[in-house]
Amino acid sequence: MSLINLDNIWSGVCDFANYVWSNADLVAFLCLAAIGITAAIFVIKDRLPVHSAFYLALVFVTVAVTYFFLEAEFLGVVQVLVYVGAITILFAFSIMLTRKYINEEDFNDE
Repeated sequence: MSLINLDNIWSGVCDFANYVWSNADLVAFLCLAAIGITAAIFVIKDRLPVHSAFYLALVFVTVAVTYFFLEAEFLGVVQVLVYVGAITILFAFSIMLTRKYINEEDFNDE
């Protein structure tokens, strides 16, 4: 009796493995979506603005990879060049430059 149940369980595991193997793009997209949502939460939750800017870059990368999944390679490349390359670096530099002035004001007050 228990042998039949083990056979049913094993056939269910094999069916699930075949489903995952035939839908590998779905699994990859779900992993990518989980990474993107987690990074977006960290953009809001992180206390350091520089870390938030780099988490935002990770969100932009996941959007670019999603474009590649949708076979829109041009949009993916533009997303990487414009948003990850330019906008994120602009955010990082502006945060770093304003932090310098804030630190100088703190030293002048003391």
